[in-house]
Amino acid sequence: MEEFRSFLDCLQIQKRYSPRTLQNYSTAMEHFCNYALPQGGTIPPQELLEALTAKTFRGFIAERLEAGEKPRTVNLYLSALSSFCKYLLRKGLLKENPIDSIKRPKEEHRLPDFYSKDALKEYLESPVAEGYAPMRNRTLILLIYSTGIRRAEAAGLMVRDLDLSRGIIAVTGKGDKKRNIPIIPLLSQYLFVYLQIRKSSFKECKYDNLFLTDRGNPLYLSFVNNVVKRELGGLKEFSGKKSPHILRHSFATHLLNNGADLNSIKEALGHSSLAATQVYTHNSFEKLKSVYKEAHPLAKSGAPPKGENS
Repeated sequence: MEEFRSFLDCLQIQKRYSPRTLQNYSTAMEHFCNYALPQGGTIPPQELLEALTAKTFRGFIAERLEAGEKPRTVNLYLSALSSFCKYLLRKGLLKENPIDSIKRPKEEHRLPDFYSKDALKEYLESPVAEGYAPMRNRTLILLIYSTGIRRAEAAGLMVRDLDLSRGIIAVTGKGDKKRNIPIIPLLSQYLFVYLQIRKSSFKECKYDNLFLTDRGNPLYLSFVNNVVKRELGGLKEFSGKKSPHILRHSFATHLLNNGADLNSIKEALGHSSLAATQVYTHNSFEKLKSVYKEAHPLAKSGAPPKGENS
């Protein structure tokens, strides 16, 4: 497993992968080794290399699916293991990537969930209680919804990343990639007030993080989740799951439905390819069907066609 540890070091140092992603890669390798090399203990490098065959991977897929894993999860395992095989290819330890010849499990594609514009508008127009935490929570939710940034990106923002005079926020995304996102006037107003309250609440704060916990420490990811659940959970308009990622989905869906081009949405979301952004076109198509159903004069006609002898 020495080669795998070197592979993880490469991902962490050179590609700046997050701890969560590295853990997912480790989980994938652990499951594969438990299947292909069940003897346990220290695995000799040669045995691991000999186990990296298309036949073994096909058996691994079947074993994971039989264990109840979803096709999407199994495909994530395969992507991680394929990256490892490519790493071994570059080092000359493999002649080919065995996963390239494998047919991956078919996933059930679900449309992204999103909140309605009316529900979000009603929430954002409701009064904000006094104090640091209520203003932080409202500003955080408005920030994610109006910029589409990821949960980790929001938690990692620094005060120095804001340029309110130019209306820009600098975001560091996956793989340490940076992008600038425009700040809408409403968010700019909230940020201005929030920064004043933050300064008066934590006069000797040693952190530059934009958002802080109630005790003045940097936000952690589950804290962001809890803020969204608390803020949106009590409103009847918000049905289904409450999560920062659904706010991100809402951002993309609402932009697309209001005429924004797909490439601009891709840049705002920080997607590396347009394919990842195109999933939101399905939500837009659902809206189009709804418009046809409500507006077209023949849409509500249920009468069947009549023949000459009818």
